[in-house]
Amino acid sequence: MTEPASDQVTAATPVPRRHRVVIIGSGFGGLFAAQQLEKADVDVTLIAKTGHHLFQPLLYQVATGILSVGEIAPPTRLILRDQKNATVVLGDVNKIDVAGKRVHATAGHIAFDLEYDSLVVAAGANQSYFGNDHFERWAPGMKTVDDALELRSRILGCFEQAEVIDDEDERRRLLTFIIVGAGPTGVEMAGQVAELAQHTLKDSFRRIDPASARVILLDAAPAVLPPFGNNLGNAARARLEKMGVEIQLNAMVTDVDYNGIEVKDPDGSVRRIDASCKIWSAGVKASPLGRMLADQTDAEIDRAGRVLVRKDLSLPGHPEIFVVGDMMSLDNLPGVAQVAIQGGKYAAKQIINEVEKGKTPADRPPFKYFDKGSMATVSRYSAVVKMGKIEISGFIAWVMWLIVHLAYLIGFKNRITTMFSWGMHMGGDHRSQLTSTKQWVYARQAIERVAADEAAALRTAEQARRDSAATDSNADRAGQDAESVH
Repeated sequence: MTEPASDQVTAATPVPRRHRVVIIGSGFGGLFAAQQLEKADVDVTLIAKTGHHLFQPLLYQVATGILSVGEIAPPTRLILRDQKNATVVLGDVNKIDVAGKRVHATAGHIAFDLEYDSLVVAAGANQSYFGNDHFERWAPGMKTVDDALELRSRILGCFEQAEVIDDEDERRRLLTFIIVGAGPTGVEMAGQVAELAQHTLKDSFRRIDPASARVILLDAAPAVLPPFGNNLGNAARARLEKMGVEIQLNAMVTDVDYNGIEVKDPDGSVRRIDASCKIWSAGVKASPLGRMLADQTDAEIDRAGRVLVRKDLSLPGHPEIFVVGDMMSLDNLPGVAQVAIQGGKYAAKQIINEVEKGKTPADRPPFKYFDKGSMATVSRYSAVVKMGKIEISGFIAWVMWLIVHLAYLIGFKNRITTMFSWGMHMGGDHRSQLTSTKQWVYARQAIERVAADEAAALRTAEQARRDSAATDSNADRAGQDAESVH
């Protein structure tokens, strides 16, 4: 019997597979988690339904023409192209199989799966209309690039239409801008719309005075910027009112339509405000992936759809799944960028400790959030900053706001171009991004119509299939009856 040669391979040696980390979402939590894993002995796949990392705190500046989309939304693929262990995938996650450790997603008409050993869910939050989702058609939110571009075109379109119309009542409606929600986004948006009308567009029209525009900021809450406290909230309110912004508090929106909104006051009376442009910034709700996870685990969700996580940001009974950012609920932490950034880094560090250092989930320290403060800009040269017990408003707070937001922008080029754009704005209120198109305004409605048409076509095709199957079944039955007669 001949012995095999010594160099002959008789059995394949299995190649050890690296730990697979799937990250859902390219926002602050997802991106910083991926970057934290750059030198780890793991394979990272970041999947998101958009191909960019959105610096959401500056989205209102895109909507009002100060910044371009590219300055606050660099491509995720380019951000991570030098990170060799990271793969970026564009896709919409529609199912998470917790038991099978698999993420199901689609990219257009292509369906695919991603297997994971560790999962970081950082899919963020959407605008909440508190059960009145039909408001969205007439009052877009401020959560995506599409929202910002649509709002920019709506705002500018109102001035353009007011210039050519002769009906004074309709002109007043066109020049009335309502911002619902007196939180940071609402305050920032109201200030910028007022500045746009009073300064940027000055002398640009012949039949109307843009400064005559009515800007209304309203909220069901009794204060402006409630999380900042009374002092800073009152400072922001005073600055906005000096700019001509009308502040209406304790005013609950009960209906929104094409022509305006209906508001319920504390005494129960309902009044109407006619306005063409309505902007919604009153609340948020977590990604529906949160409920999907809760349905498969012992986790619970709160009223906003956020997942109640353990102290290590994981799900009960599933230490391999982390939920971070706006999707998580823990110790009443706010839905701000710093919570997402620190949560993403924390989750990545736990994965590294367990993959490379042999630690177990039981060794994880609880997540501790370091509060670096909150800030919101009100107008040029005016902002509010809260850091612990320290409260600052006015010019100094505005300078601090500039520095912090520049520091957190991704990419040196984006910082430089943003500084240039801000310089043009501060020096003479020039806004270089005032391009608008009809397509941006009507895209939302067009997409809704296309989706409705596709759904109707699918229903028709399914009914036709059922009818055809029923016809074939009847024919077969008739044939069997004929044979039995013979």
